[in-house]
Amino acid sequence: MPLFVIVRHGQSQWNLENRFTGNVDTPLTELGQHEAREAGALLKAHQPPNFGIGFTSELQRAIETMALILDEIGQTDLPIERSAALNERMYGDLQGMNKDEAEKRFGAEQVFRWRRGYTDQPPHGESLADTHARVIPYFKSAILPHLQAGQPVLVAAHGNSLRALLMELEHISPEDIEKVELATGIPRQYNYDQTTGAFTLLPK
Repeated sequence: MPLFVIVRHGQSQWNLENRFTGNVDTPLTELGQHEAREAGALLKAHQPPNFGIGFTSELQRAIETMALILDEIGQTDLPIERSAALNERMYGDLQGMNKDEAEKRFGAEQVFRWRRGYTDQPPHGESLADTHARVIPYFKSAILPHLQAGQPVLVAAHGNSLRALLMELEHISPEDIEKVELATGIPRQYNYDQTTGAFTLLPK
């Protein structure tokens, strides 16, 4: 069964500063670079991969994370496809705002709904449902065919674009996805069953 691995990018500068990043293009911190390399080392140690293709968003923190992982596992020549469909959700008026300041301005409960609610849209931004509506069609049309053909696939993207994907892979409901958090730089590995189309989450 082909391996399918998803990784949230390593810590970015705005993650460090506790700011809403969204689709603003911020770089990795030194810790984020370390997390990406650790992700590669973990993949190499547990199940030495031989990926057939990789996918990232168009944002540099995901692109850099992918590059560091591939350097660590010795696959720097892997073909990579980049797509805005995998970009982080757009946080609208919240982008660049410190999260603590946002809670003081709008209230902690409202900010929580914007961050975690499936259909709640920040002002002039995307909800997770909006993100899901662009991630899943791209996954089905661009990524899934490689798995169906038996190719192992690596994806480096973002907390919310990957949470949207998790709903598809693990059959998570809109209510339950609110509780799911993806840490930076931690690979999540699946086996894909080409016969049934099911994804099986592998132990860490």
